[in-house]
Amino acid sequence: VDNNGKTISDSNDRYRSEKICKELTKQYGLYYSTGKENVKQNRLKEPDKTRYEIYEALKASIPRCKDWQQLVRELDKAGIKTKFKTKGNTTTVEGVRFRKGEYTFNGSKVDRIFSYSKIDYQLSLNARQSMQQDQAQSISATVHNGTESIVSGLGGLFDIRPAGSQDDDQAYPYRQPKKKKKRRYGRQM
Repeated sequence: VDNNGKTISDSNDRYRSEKICKELTKQYGLYYSTGKENVKQNRLKEPDKTRYEIYEALKASIPRCKDWQQLVRELDKAGIKTKFKTKGNTTTVEGVRFRKGEYTFNGSKVDRIFSYSKIDYQLSLNARQSMQQDQAQSISATVHNGTESIVSGLGGLFDIRPAGSQDDDQAYPYRQPKKKKKRRYGRQM
């Protein structure tokens, strides 16, 4: 409020504050954190300590799991309870919460990569990859068994070569492949 009783505009404060923060960061050699990997977790206090414990458990469990039931079991072994948030009175799941001890965190509050939709997407990718690996292994086993049976059925028919024969490459070293005749379009005289 100024001397006349009118409010002073604070619309420019955000830009001034941003400029000052950047100058202080540059002046004192500060930097923005790149991730949660370099945090000294032994120095953390609650509730951040619990949040990082949940983060580490999720980071280790999600790549190994193929569906939500498997993930919930893995987290339960680590002492983390999982609760799904539904949309209103419906059964449509729209979020996930993780509880360890007395602290509860939304998935996105643990880290943005642990929101319900992103975890669900990663689990579906894991399931798809494991199915593809299983199919590839079964196909390769089938092909291997099939080729073994064909080779044993032929009994080495193609292994024997007559002694006086020459390879085609040696007999005709100057052979050139036939060129395909070009097709001509239009009027010809």
